[in-house]
Amino acid sequence: MKINELREMTEEELKLQLKDSQEEIFNLRFQQSMNRLENADRIKKVKRDIARIKTLITEFERTS
Repeated sequence: MKINELREMTEEELKLQLKDSQEEIFNLRFQQSMNRLENADRIKKVKRDIARIKTLITEFERTS
């Protein structure tokens, strides 16, 4: 997800997206442990998305 797309979201939407991304990374890691992961690069992308979302949530908290 692009940072510009994330900046358009509200804080609540970001928190929901964070929860979804964390569930996705859990599932991807589980698939990887079972040797069923087709796209290993997806883990890296989801981790970056999580970091971006957490950064924006911190920005929201500091401006409030």
